Amino acid sequence: MSSISKLQQSNQPSRTTANSGASMDRKIAPKRSFKKIAGLIALGILTLAFIYFVFNKSSGGRGLTITSHQITISTVEQGIFEDFIPLRGRVTPAKTVYLDAIEGGRVERVVAEDGAQLKAGDLIVEMSNASLQLSVLGNEARVAEQLNNIRSIELSLEQNRLQHKRNLADIRYQIKVLSRQLQREQELVKTGAIVLSTMEDTRDELHWYEERLQLTLESQASDARMQQSQLAFLQETGQRLMSNLEISRQNLDSLKVRAPVDGKLSGFDVEVGQSIGRGERVGQIDTPDDFKVTAFLDEFYLGRVDIGQTAIYENYPLQVTKVYPQVQNGQFEVDLEFIANQPPDIRRGQTIQTKLTLGDESKALIIPNGAFYQDTGGSWIFVVADDESVATRRNVRLGRRNSRFIEVIEGLEVGEKVITSPYTSFTDIQRLTLQ
Repeated sequence: MSSISKLQQSNQPSRTTANSGASMDRKIAPKRSFKKIAGLIALGILTLAFIYFVFNKSSGGRGLTITSHQITISTVEQGIFEDFIPLRGRVTPAKTVYLDAIEGGRVERVVAEDGAQLKAGDLIVEMSNASLQLSVLGNEARVAEQLNNIRSIELSLEQNRLQHKRNLADIRYQIKVLSRQLQREQELVKTGAIVLSTMEDTRDELHWYEERLQLTLESQASDARMQQSQLAFLQETGQRLMSNLEISRQNLDSLKVRAPVDGKLSGFDVEVGQSIGRGERVGQIDTPDDFKVTAFLDEFYLGRVDIGQTAIYENYPLQVTKVYPQVQNGQFEVDLEFIANQPPDIRRGQTIQTKLTLGDESKALIIPNGAFYQDTGGSWIFVVADDESVATRRNVRLGRRNSRFIEVIEGLEVGEKVITSPYTSFTDIQRLTLQ
């Protein structure tokens, strides 16, 4: 029994051990604080940023490393600068006359075809317009009626003038008769053959006719002035009515569209039965074998292009004849005409390449024209070191340019090397490291 009880006592946990927990605890190694690690990382980032800032400041700004085959390096040279620009223009007729329908109507007959060579007065298309025809007939009737009224008034005025002349003739005749009668009666009164009252009646009648003659003359003069003014007005009115009638007839005749000048018909696409509105464009007449060149230039050259400047196409000189000052989409338009002969093989719509001279040739410091100009505007450029290891940004002043070269005004010296390829990817870079 004693042995069994001892075994049971040995299997039961000791109260002292359970209460102290010594068998369940273990020693854990101390860990670094998270805040301390984050602080070290932040300190490292700040250190790297400070080093980067100091390096960039000492090297003149932001830097970039590129390979040499990515860029184009050119040399600054002293040479002859030709002040010209290449000009791509389109051949157009020198003179164009547009055909617009003065009066609209229905196409009854098409005589000419697009591209036909026409003489002035040749019929192109014939139209009909019933309302216009009726209107012209009505105008003719009204004008004829007004002209008849004017003729009637003129006839009445002429009859009135003739009546005045007849009255004057009668009055003068009566004055002559009465004058002779009064003279005879005066002799007879002396002899007592007639009474005195008879002679006095004759004398009074003679005086009445003399006064009537004066009144008639005054009336005739007044009527003559009125008639002259009225006749002038009637004649002017008649001419105006005839002019209106002529215009109406011309409008009716305009239904027959004719060529106003010699030339080539173009832009003509009209079919029989088609309705054409008033003022609608039917086509155009281009001067035959006489062309000009129309071209668009960058607005940069607006102040440098003027009338009279010359250009060259192959061996044929041209001259600027018109400059359109309106700028659209960064471009303006110019017209050039051939000075003497023009190439025999050019055609309307053809595109030709010319060279427009802006000024005389001169000695200048030049660099090749490159795409960098579009990125910098000519205000700065990357200058390459002698060993071609680095390129630094430098402010310069550039002047005239053509398709090949750009004139250097200041900022560069002969023999220096510059980057003339595009700066699109490093416009905000101050220093380039070349590998």
